Amino acid sequence: MTAGKPLYQELKDFIIEKISSGELQPSDRVPSENELVEAKSVSRMTANRALRELTDEGYVERVAGRGTFVSDYRSRSDLLEVQNIADEIMRRGNTHSSCVVRQSLQHARGEIAKALHVEQGADVFHLLLVHSENGTPIQVEDRYVLATFAPDCLETNFDSITPSAYLTNIAPFQEAEQVVRASRPNSAIRKQLEMGDDEASLVVIRRTWSEGRPVTFARLHHPGSRYELTGHYTPPGLSRTTSADVVQLENLRQ
Repeated sequence: MTAGKPLYQELKDFIIEKISSGELQPSDRVPSENELVEAKSVSRMTANRALRELTDEGYVERVAGRGTFVSDYRSRSDLLEVQNIADEIMRRGNTHSSCVVRQSLQHARGEIAKALHVEQGADVFHLLLVHSENGTPIQVEDRYVLATFAPDCLETNFDSITPSAYLTNIAPFQEAEQVVRASRPNSAIRKQLEMGDDEASLVVIRRTWSEGRPVTFARLHHPGSRYELTGHYTPPGLSRTTSADVVQLENLRQ
């Protein structure tokens, strides 16, 4: 053990290093209190504190009767709401960044014209961005925007504001429709999201309405291994259950 550093902190650093290096993967079991006591010659109190703080900080999950496991750090988005991805990431305490791949004026054809309820050839803006969380890409945003709804779209710097925030500032969305599908991404999406060859993606197909008409149509691609969609519904007139006895679904091991 290193002089001057508390023993519990050294145990924490020991486990964090194994997680950071990839030696311990999400869902892998980490050493128990007894194993840490024996291997590191520390007291049970020290081992308990190290595991407890690692749990509080989100590195591991302690499952009663089974042991302690490396947490799954998949990013989450609310299935039932339309949210700004930058806000989602910041609420998780992480840093959002984006890279604009395409920002152009196009003429709506085929399914784009159909989705936006416009004539073939109508002007639309095409936005293609890669959103990252702490430097890791988690979403490719492929969005079409009705040109008459957002005439300044081409002059907007989407490195400093997300399309969602920009569009909401123009006029709040009145309605949204979305469909979630599992997909085999093409090579471009796979490269932009740094996905493995056999990895599936989650695609959210979303259309938003304002002023009584559809104004945007988007496909939001996410790496299946690093992203999940969650939702919580409470019927009108009822309050949300906050009892500690209720186990949230995302905390259940599959």
